[in-house]
Amino acid sequence: MPDAIFQFPRGFMWGTATAAHQVEGNNINNNWAKWESEPGRIIKGQKSGLACDWWGGRWKEDFERARNTGQNAHRFSIEWSRIQPEPDRWDDEALNKYLEMCRWLYRNNMTPLVTLHHFTDPLWLVERGGWENEETPALFARYVRRVVTSLKDYVNLWVTINEPNVYIFSGWVSGEFPPGKNDLACAVKVAVNLIRGHAAGYKVIHEVQSEAQVGVATNYRSLVPARSWFLLDRPPMKIQDQIFNRAINDCLSSGKLNLPFKKVNIPEAAGTQDFIGLNYYTRDLVQFSLKDYASLFGRRFFPKDADLSPTGFIANIPAGMWDGLKWAHEYKLPVIITENGVEDHLDTLRPRYTIEHLHQVWRAINFNWRIKGYFHWSLVDNFEWERGWTQRFGLWGLDTTTQERIRRSSVDMYETICKENGISSDMVKRYAPEIFEKLFPAD
Repeated sequence: MPDAIFQFPRGFMWGTATAAHQVEGNNINNNWAKWESEPGRIIKGQKSGLACDWWGGRWKEDFERARNTGQNAHRFSIEWSRIQPEPDRWDDEALNKYLEMCRWLYRNNMTPLVTLHHFTDPLWLVERGGWENEETPALFARYVRRVVTSLKDYVNLWVTINEPNVYIFSGWVSGEFPPGKNDLACAVKVAVNLIRGHAAGYKVIHEVQSEAQVGVATNYRSLVPARSWFLLDRPPMKIQDQIFNRAINDCLSSGKLNLPFKKVNIPEAAGTQDFIGLNYYTRDLVQFSLKDYASLFGRRFFPKDADLSPTGFIANIPAGMWDGLKWAHEYKLPVIITENGVEDHLDTLRPRYTIEHLHQVWRAINFNWRIKGYFHWSLVDNFEWERGWTQRFGLWGLDTTTQERIRRSSVDMYETICKENGISSDMVKRYAPEIFEKLFPAD
């Protein structure tokens, strides 16, 4: 067949995403450092340790790798515990490091997208009850003001809170994240305070920087009934979808938090997003099960024939990306794909996973949906929370002993996409020939 290309709009943001605790190294003053020190919390007892040594300065060489391979944007996060190590003390030297990062990106024609809260909390905040405490939204807003005032000359894209749904569920329902609780009432309290924290942060950002664009990055988990013909599979799927995917963003639109078991009015949250941040990784089937009362009688699992990542953590189901884009589009705001990627140390699944998911993005753009950018998770292998170093999401591999970066083939694949601003038939033929006929059928 003739050469063809799925072209993306001019000015589309192509980047990668990272998070402070996962790449900086030697973060010792937050809840995750404490969590890692407790036996049984992290797979194989692993610790973030030096991570990718960004706090030691290696962020610059990684940024250079991103720039030199065609990326025009980067998403990273600020570590609250570095900026405000104690309740009454600010660390301007730490803030200046982040300023240097933003300045470097800006001067090298790379758009910075800065996340203000990515799972970690200062220990002093945790001692006060963390996000269970009704005073925390105001404390968060105070921290946001300090950061935005310092970085506003170089940044106008902000994510206030990364994946509040995952932060709540993993910390207060499943207990895999700190504080490791299984308390639904407490989870609702945290949800309300996070929403209020976002709303307060949104207001502060626009006071400091009127032209800012502010959003929340939501982990959208595509959910479909396991059996389309069995009516009982649909109710638990819809309930899980409402709780996990929709409740928080609906509240940021309407000011009303609607959960199946609780309704809370938060009027100050209404209309507090300028864009939707979409994190998408995979899809689950949901099957009615009386045994799974903790999951509201809906057992989740991957299809039997799923194209799985090495540890079975992610199923390659590009149709779920379409679901996520459709969900985001419903809010009638611009959309930024703030995370998408797959753990794959062998780098055999990543090329087809990335290309197939980006093809769904291209389809959505051709419906005139306002999708402004794509941030691949991740630039370099990093510490994957409770899964430690057992999963490798980076375009670049990392030897944690030597800090050597290992260039995977996917670096070249993504570079081609970024520089061509599209998915070409030649590129697919080279990096993922097994899906060529699917994307470029002969007829």
